Amino acid sequence: MNYLLNNEWQEKLLNRFLTYVKIYTTSDPNSETTPSTERQWNISNFITEELKTIGLSNVSLDENGYIMATLPSNITHEAPKVGFISHYDTSPDFSGENVNPIRWEHYDGSDLLLNKTTGFTLKTAEFPELLLYKGQTLITTDGTTLLGADDKAGIAEIVTAMEYLLAHPDIKHGTVQIGFTPDEEIGRGAEKFNVKKFNADFAYTMDGGEIGELEFENFNAAGAVITIEGLSVHPGYAKGKMINAALLASEFAAKLPSNETPATTTAYEGFFHLMSIEGNVTEAALEYIIRDHDFQKFELRKKQMLDLVTSFNECFGKEIFKIVIKDQYFNMKSHIEDKMYIIDYVKKAFEKSNVIPNIIAIRGGTDGAQLSYKGLPCPNIFAGGHNFHGPYEFVPLESMAKATEVIVRLVEEIAL
Repeated sequence: MNYLLNNEWQEKLLNRFLTYVKIYTTSDPNSETTPSTERQWNISNFITEELKTIGLSNVSLDENGYIMATLPSNITHEAPKVGFISHYDTSPDFSGENVNPIRWEHYDGSDLLLNKTTGFTLKTAEFPELLLYKGQTLITTDGTTLLGADDKAGIAEIVTAMEYLLAHPDIKHGTVQIGFTPDEEIGRGAEKFNVKKFNADFAYTMDGGEIGELEFENFNAAGAVITIEGLSVHPGYAKGKMINAALLASEFAAKLPSNETPATTTAYEGFFHLMSIEGNVTEAALEYIIRDHDFQKFELRKKQMLDLVTSFNECFGKEIFKIVIKDQYFNMKSHIEDKMYIIDYVKKAFEKSNVIPNIIAIRGGTDGAQLSYKGLPCPNIFAGGHNFHGPYEFVPLESMAKATEVIVRLVEEIAL
């Protein structure tokens, strides 16, 4: 059977996505609540009602903003229970307020002027991947916000696939569980996810990038905060007395390898990423994220930062540098590699959907990484977007439609 979404279903998918991205859902890493922002309740309540409307069972929204629902099995034999998961928060890296998506039909391969007032342009010279989508429908920002395809595209695809399956009972499937989470963008999406309640044998996050991506490896990740206590005296009488915390912060940053940053690494190469640096003579702080696919190299990176702090303190003969390192998530590969049938299901669904698999290691993480460590194996499938977390973000409608088709074919494949 051909599950390629016709124009009516593609419009349904697109309209759902456009509705989601206009809802302000940026998360906040400095908040201690779950969700981290009150505004995330706006979309979680909206989606919960939507799931009830399309006819899913066991729809729930818990006190922490986690949404779960069930598509009951329509087969008589036993089949694995599969789950699909996405997150509804958007990254705090760039504004997600007042998103004004622009629809470009029959894209002709030219540069896209997103904002006539500012001249903000999405250029093919800078983003040649645009040319892969000539003739398709693109959804972009207006150059003032991010788009939110990460990961509202994934939610739209999952909800539309569930609605499609409910409308086509001739497509056989086992029990399908869906879950939507807050705060993934700040590393806390799976923190309070109730795996037992979700009750799936395995799951997939629909949170990948361009069409064809399939991922079951990701970074090991940690965050580090270094604080420096300086000593301020009059600069005219500072010799041998002043300890300039701001200057020491820049010296600390310069001691880490300049060729091991996000801008200088690719594929399986890890990095130190300076997220922020601020301070004055009296006090300063640096915030880093540490990433590596290889666990031993990951541990060495953390040790390298600890040793550097120790070295600075030894130079001064006292503790003026302090460091706190917190692990954030780990590589899911070790929880997937003995269950590769989960990946084989996806490959077959890709093949039936005429999608060429692009198996890569995630240079980041998803809820699936943490969920795999909580006992729910959870690889990652493409949602179709590009250039996440900024104003150059875009997503082709046809890629979203293919992701939706993959979900439909995948649940059918698992039920065979």
